[in-house]
Amino acid sequence: MMRRVVVTGMGTVSPLGLTVKETWENCVNGISGVGPITLFDASNFLVKIACEVKNFEPANYMKPPEARRRDRFEQFASAASQEAQKDAGLEITEANAGRVGVIVSSAIGGIHALEEAVNTLRDSGPRRINPFIIPMLMPNGASGLICIDTGAKGPALSVASACASGADSLGLAWNLIRQGELDAAFAGDSEATICPVGVAAFDRLGAMSRRNDDYSMTPQPFDKDRDGLVMGEGAALLILENLEHAKARGASILAELVGYSATADAYHITAPAEDGAGGAAAMIRAMEVAGVNPADVDYINAHGTGTPLNDTAETAAIKRAFGEKAYDVPISSTKSMTGHMMGATGALEAIFCVKAIRTGVVPPTIHYHTPDPACDLDYVPNTAREKKVRIALSNAFGFGGHNAVLVFKEFKG
Repeated sequence: MMRRVVVTGMGTVSPLGLTVKETWENCVNGISGVGPITLFDASNFLVKIACEVKNFEPANYMKPPEARRRDRFEQFASAASQEAQKDAGLEITEANAGRVGVIVSSAIGGIHALEEAVNTLRDSGPRRINPFIIPMLMPNGASGLICIDTGAKGPALSVASACASGADSLGLAWNLIRQGELDAAFAGDSEATICPVGVAAFDRLGAMSRRNDDYSMTPQPFDKDRDGLVMGEGAALLILENLEHAKARGASILAELVGYSATADAYHITAPAEDGAGGAAAMIRAMEVAGVNPADVDYINAHGTGTPLNDTAETAAIKRAFGEKAYDVPISSTKSMTGHMMGATGALEAIFCVKAIRTGVVPPTIHYHTPDPACDLDYVPNTAREKKVRIALSNAFGFGGHNAVLVFKEFKG
């Protein structure tokens, strides 16, 4: 028998805030997280803007010696996991530790630590490299450290599926709980890629906005004048639980995760399939698993990167999956505010879906001014919308042709 899986806690560190509450309030108010890069000197870069996490102090979440042994993405993950666990009221003891998993990913891993090590090797030689460099750079570092921090002893895994990693982490945790392998799990992703090599590499792909002097107008998902993504950073984690386990301990249930599917485009390593077939297949299958049809979906949080290729392909995918109903469902790209937090954005957008269900508010797509004939759906332009949301769908697509779709539902007992 497949078990029902519910959300009982959420945590985030994002460009819009250091908590879920702050992040959500800024999101629904259409606040942009974009600003000049401060994490390094970008004066000789063509891209000088990013969505940085502001006012983050690692010492608020861990002792300073421990912070020095962790890459920025691992620090973010620890902060988000603490908020999520507190929100869920989940106590981990020797009795239940083996039934609590940690499926927390990173698409990139500790790129800050790796870049620093390469610079040290070049400038000072091999004996000067940080002895903690390996645990700081490995993408599974966040999941392992959360286990150490919390005492969770179930599977500790990290999914590598580029910008779909956070959503796939939630999907994997959902499957493990459904099948009875776990009672609860921390699930999500953490990323910190705003560093010289990260920004330069994505810019060389031609994927990034260079609107440095007018950054109040970028990124522009689904707008005709969109010119690329803005890099973000942060972490987002959810506590998923078996419904009976959550009820038995008196947990507050925020929403139910009822569907997940993952597909591959098998088309191109960085570009999405133009007809949206892979994304559409993931949406169709996720809805089938959830037992819902397109007419039941009240909101879609789109991948919506603001790149010319992605937004057109995703619009085509939604049309293939929803048919004429595609024109009736509100769609928003919250990346217009958070920037693209790589794998972590899919997990944060899952939180936004839960908050939309809880609050009856659909967040906007800001910076939307000029309609694109190829992107002609309802993108909730510029202003949040009050709407009863019973079922919300979250899309996360990644380089490599990865497509991950999650379906959340209002919890009804």
